[in-house]
Amino acid sequence: MEISTLEWTVTIAVTVAVLLFDVVMIARDPHEPTMKECAIALSVYIGAAVAFGIWIWASHGSELGVQFYAGWLTEYSLSIDNLFVFIILMAALKVPREYQQEALMVGIILALIFRGIFIALGYQLIANFSWIFYVFGAFLVYTAVTLVKNYRSHEEDHPEDNRVVQFARSHLNVGDEYHGLHLWYRKNGVRFVSPMLIVIIALGTTDLLFALDSIPAIFGITQEPYLVFTANVFALMGLRQLYFLLGGLLQRLIYLSLGLAFILAFIGVKLVLHAMHENELSFINGGDSLHVPEISALASLGVIIVTLVVTAVLSLWASRNMSEEEIADRTSALRAPDEPETKASE
Repeated sequence: MEISTLEWTVTIAVTVAVLLFDVVMIARDPHEPTMKECAIALSVYIGAAVAFGIWIWASHGSELGVQFYAGWLTEYSLSIDNLFVFIILMAALKVPREYQQEALMVGIILALIFRGIFIALGYQLIANFSWIFYVFGAFLVYTAVTLVKNYRSHEEDHPEDNRVVQFARSHLNVGDEYHGLHLWYRKNGVRFVSPMLIVIIALGTTDLLFALDSIPAIFGITQEPYLVFTANVFALMGLRQLYFLLGGLLQRLIYLSLGLAFILAFIGVKLVLHAMHENELSFINGGDSLHVPEISALASLGVIIVTLVVTAVLSLWASRNMSEEEIADRTSALRAPDEPETKASE
């Protein structure tokens, strides 16, 4: 795929412009957005993603268009999983509703930064070491298995109590007052760190861990860095509005982790098959390629769409008569194995 310098420049410039616009608008008027605001913004972002996919399809071919849509849907579903953890963090750290927009915006910017770094690293790895697909594939299958185990055991998640956050709490004079994105404040002559800094640290560590899942997953669909980058950008845009628009409905997606587990396992198998097809490891078939079937981008897109639709429908149907406590119990195990398991001391 030949992407001109102009295309890259325009893409990055528009991404930065949208982020800056969001930051300025939120800083001007911190508030809980209305349903109308959220619906309009979310419609614009989703419409932009669909239009971008059409442009890729028309200008670079149907195969790459399908790859973009498959990658975008996969990253979007993983980002919704990320959103669940954001909800847990906001509740656990008692972030006032009027400041949650600011915290979410920081979380999205950090996610873009971390994913950009991992995209660059991932691309260098796959460009120089074909065997890395074995590693990516095995990691995704392992992540999928762990998601299922966590779901079955209803393992409780405490992302706000990871080691990095605990270290910050124990070494900083953290106050109990929020002042938006002002991370320090004075009270009675004493300087305190705003709890918003703890929120940002928790969001950052969570974003870092999610990047470990999302980047191998997207490289399992396309190895084009431009598509990997844009799929991640469009998947993260609009999450802030989705958080407020859907609210409790998100928590009713009780089978989301199982649907994601299936998608990750499917992509993991696809990566392993690709690695076998491109095999260069001397201890496997003497370093020669293995004649194995490869899964097309169109088949991947079909599997992802069907899985997400079935997961959503079954989740909403099964949770329709559940209490809030039962739903919270079903959606508590949201993270993959790399999430720190340290619990806060009582």
